[in-house]
Amino acid sequence: MQRNAFAKLGLLIVAACCVALPVGSLNAESTLREVTQDVQRKIVKIYGAGGLRGLESYQSGSLISPEGHILTAWSYVLDSSVITIVLDDGRHFVAELSAADPRFGIALLKIDAQNLPYFNLDEGVSPQAGDRILSFSNLFGIAAGDEAASVLSGYVSAVTPLEARRSAFPSAYHGPVLIVDAIVNNPGAAGGVLTDQQGNFAGLLGKELRSSRNDIWLNYAIPIAQLREPIEDLLAGRSRPIVDPEMEKPLTPLTLKHAGLVLVPDVLDKTPPYVERIEKGSLAESAKLQPDDLILYADGTLIPSQKALIEKLSYMDRDDIVSLTVLRDGQLVELTLNELQ
Repeated sequence: MQRNAFAKLGLLIVAACCVALPVGSLNAESTLREVTQDVQRKIVKIYGAGGLRGLESYQSGSLISPEGHILTAWSYVLDSSVITIVLDDGRHFVAELSAADPRFGIALLKIDAQNLPYFNLDEGVSPQAGDRILSFSNLFGIAAGDEAASVLSGYVSAVTPLEARRSAFPSAYHGPVLIVDAIVNNPGAAGGVLTDQQGNFAGLLGKELRSSRNDIWLNYAIPIAQLREPIEDLLAGRSRPIVDPEMEKPLTPLTLKHAGLVLVPDVLDKTPPYVERIEKGSLAESAKLQPDDLILYADGTLIPSQKALIEKLSYMDRDDIVSLTVLRDGQLVELTLNELQ
């Protein structure tokens, strides 16, 4: 397939000709090597859930603080009770899913480490069409220890709104993206980093997107300019708690059974709140919930697990109007759950 044509060759090899090179070319090659080595120290490999239906259990991430905060793509790989992080030096850590913002397709992980090399996002750059770029990621899960992450070199082909491709490339994120001519749409690349030739953070490699019209894979990254604010919110913990600690539970709390909502079996510590079925004539049916919907938010609060959803509903009265945000076929859908009239 086109998306695998070059990536399966392994890591990027900066080819050197056998003929003598000018001093300027040698200096440029040396500088590129130094930049690549510096960026590699900030890239991590992520291993979590997977194996179902042939899904990969690995992806990529980047260190964005010396205290072990990791930026990555929000995906099923993180739906695991154990998320393993492998640093460039081969050290293994168990990460905690600290926060996520599905609207931008990003997640924040945290490992217990200090004094780590990291990307200063305030120094992020905004490349334009024609600019050269480098991409760093854990393509095909080939880096399980201290092996270097995969590196691809290319150019920015265009900067365009993903929303313009919405019908062909379904995605929860609909803002501008960097279209690149490097083959970054491969298993394990999600959450990787796009940089300029100086190693400055330019964008986050998104999850795999394939056109429903012509089967073409989209090689893209979400620009740092679009991600800086939501990342700052995640780092600052500016997401609402599941429930207000001063709230008291109502006499008639809302439950899944009362709503006519049946979730998939709760088999993990943090089983995602996927809908398995909807009871006929129920509140859930009236709200137009559907099987396979993933409930992301309830009244603006991020819902990371089934337990969190049950806890949130237990503090809401059956007469309350509940706003829900679900992920359906790659699209965010806003719904309202309220008492039948």
